[in-house]
Amino acid sequence: MLENLKKLVSYYKPYKKVFMADMFFAIMASFIALLIPLVVRYVTAKVIYMPAEQVVKTMIIIAIVVGILILFQCYCNYYIANYGHVMGAKIEYDMRAEIFGHFQKLSFSFYDDEKVGQLMSRITSDLFDITELLHHGPENVTISVIKIIGALAILLSINVRLALIAFLLVPFMLVYAYFFNKKMKQAFRVNRIKIAEINAQIEDNLSGIRVVKSFANEDLENKKFKVGNDAFLEAKKNNYKYMGGYNSGLTAFTTMINLLVIVSGGLMITKDMISVTDLVTFLLYINIFTDPIKTLIDFTEQFQNGYSGYERFLQILSIEPEIKDSENAVSISNVKGDIKLEDVSFKYNDSSHRVLKHINLEVKAGSYVALVGSSGAGKTTLCNLIPRFYEATSGKITIDGKDIKDIKLKDLRDNIGIVQQDVYLFVGTVYDNIRYGRPDATREEVIAAAKEANAYNFIMSLPNGFETDIGQRGIKLSGGQKQRISIARVFLKNPPILIFDEATSALDNESEKIVQESMEKLAKNRTTMVIAHRLSTIRNAEKILVLTDKGIEEQGTHKELMDKHGIYYDLYNVIEK
Repeated sequence: MLENLKKLVSYYKPYKKVFMADMFFAIMASFIALLIPLVVRYVTAKVIYMPAEQVVKTMIIIAIVVGILILFQCYCNYYIANYGHVMGAKIEYDMRAEIFGHFQKLSFSFYDDEKVGQLMSRITSDLFDITELLHHGPENVTISVIKIIGALAILLSINVRLALIAFLLVPFMLVYAYFFNKKMKQAFRVNRIKIAEINAQIEDNLSGIRVVKSFANEDLENKKFKVGNDAFLEAKKNNYKYMGGYNSGLTAFTTMINLLVIVSGGLMITKDMISVTDLVTFLLYINIFTDPIKTLIDFTEQFQNGYSGYERFLQILSIEPEIKDSENAVSISNVKGDIKLEDVSFKYNDSSHRVLKHINLEVKAGSYVALVGSSGAGKTTLCNLIPRFYEATSGKITIDGKDIKDIKLKDLRDNIGIVQQDVYLFVGTVYDNIRYGRPDATREEVIAAAKEANAYNFIMSLPNGFETDIGQRGIKLSGGQKQRISIARVFLKNPPILIFDEATSALDNESEKIVQESMEKLAKNRTTMVIAHRLSTIRNAEKILVLTDKGIEEQGTHKELMDKHGIYYDLYNVIEK
């Protein structure tokens, strides 16, 4: 925990000047708050007994001095509320950037097991609680400690016996607060889990809203959401039950302390053990004393809430990317595109079943190779190993004779272009999505890439041409249009190695023909690996590999494989006829 707290404190470092000023103004505001009751005591004990003229002069001086102090206190509180909150927001900004950057480094295997909605809660609600702690925590503790020590010292100086009577209930107040805080901590932890679950459920539903509507399953989704929503409500009810007991109990203790002081003080006045002035001053300081006790107890709740969020934040940061640059990784340039797999096997972390077994494959630079096989044979997995989206369990993969583990990840992936069946387009314009292939490209290069991908004409027919907003995941475009934009993106990237992962399987015949033409144009003079669902699209491949759960069982040209009357022959006759 100590190491975690050290890291937490390190987030103040860029803003230490603001932090120190925040603490200074918090201390000044506390001292001024302690001073006001002393002024009341002075006026009621001394000033009212002065001659009338002197009273007026003294009260004018007091009014001016206290007025200046109040204005200064006002600025102190303004600084804390304004600049202190801005400091908190900047820390939140830094932490959000840190965790988002870390998300970008994590491997596919991490996202295979995580829900997007729950990850989103790590960079929204969790971070808000953390920064509230970082902003309000130190100043609340500082203000509270100064007020408690100051008020305690003043109360003891006024009347030791009455001060001790007032403190009789404080230990019980602390025990009561500790009990309810413990319960609230547990409730907050459950709340955080339920919030993450609801976020995940909402994200899942809204992402798949078109599927929901196509099956007319709105009622089913409402029922599913009701289960999560009910669980969240119960967690909230439990939280508020303890919060209600906490707040009402502490208010009752504060009132009881005041009552105890009034009764005891009244009896002591009758015995000339304390003056009315001192009792009034005493009552003013009791509130100054008890309020910061509540604030400190509230801080423990705030600390628990913020620190539990911080632990979840650190939990993500502690996850090391499974795939990262090795210490000796080097940059590569002028890649030809010779790919070789030597005795490559692979299985997912959660599976003892090997998806790929002892694959040996050589793809010469500039050649066009197709992968076919039944669903689940590992075609996509094999292609995902080449850009190191997953790491081969055993064996070796090389590009131009260089082990891909010894190549810098960015360089490796910069030299590989991938066109998938499930095209992902980002929110924004057509232009933005094509330019994603090479962010430093000029407009002329983007337009040229669109023309190469047979996308230019349909783009220009859109309402705003290249500046047309395509909606979430390109929902305003057809499947063929989205696919051509993704191909234009790869044209712009201009990599020496291409992977087409069933890029035309979801298209109608007309769209498939246009996209196929774009793909063939893109594949020219590049090392190309095609995962094919429709076998008619890869008849011209230089080599076709038939992948099964036993590995590569057949390879050859379309004619050679058809003449064999083997697995490919059977697949072709089932799929194409």
